[in-house]
Amino acid sequence: MQTMWQDMFALSLPILEKVLRPLIVYIFLVIGLRLAGKHQLAQLNPFDLIVLLTLSNTLQNAIIGADNSVSGGLIGAATLLLINYIVVRFLFSHERLDRLVEGDPDALIENGRLRVDRLKKELLTKAELETAAHRQGFAGLDEVDQAVIEPGGTIYFVAKKPPASEIKQSELKNRLDHISRQLATIQQALKQNREAHPGI
Repeated sequence: MQTMWQDMFALSLPILEKVLRPLIVYIFLVIGLRLAGKHQLAQLNPFDLIVLLTLSNTLQNAIIGADNSVSGGLIGAATLLLINYIVVRFLFSHERLDRLVEGDPDALIENGRLRVDRLKKELLTKAELETAAHRQGFAGLDEVDQAVIEPGGTIYFVAKKPPASEIKQSELKNRLDHISRQLATIQQALKQNREAHPGI
């Protein structure tokens, strides 16, 4: 029984190494995902999904080393959580550094025009952008006035607004329809009045 507990909790690596390994891997992943672009974070194609799924398995040994103890795993996990907490808190209070680490939003469509150069920079195809637009209720990119990819990989879309002349034309048409309905009601009332009083 004692050997079982010892096998589960006895560390085969020094505690400092157990702390440094997750720290190094965390820094590598932050830099790697930043260089990979926003596309890697949200708009996944099958290849991106394969990479992200195998990434954790590939880096597992780098984080825990040859230590399979429960204590080693808990120290590694606690280190990752603590590093992430510190980084997020620090970046929250340092906006310029946060933008440097996460990047800036990037306009993919501006004033209804598709920015092909920005799509290439973000490694997005037009078909992937259309799919993202469909998910947000747009029939096609021709309905989009603006599309922006956020640092976290989320794409938000702004619908085109009809031009002022079109709005005025629509309002005028609605008023004319209303007047036509009122005239029809008056004519019907006059006709009924004549039929009720034919001698007048």
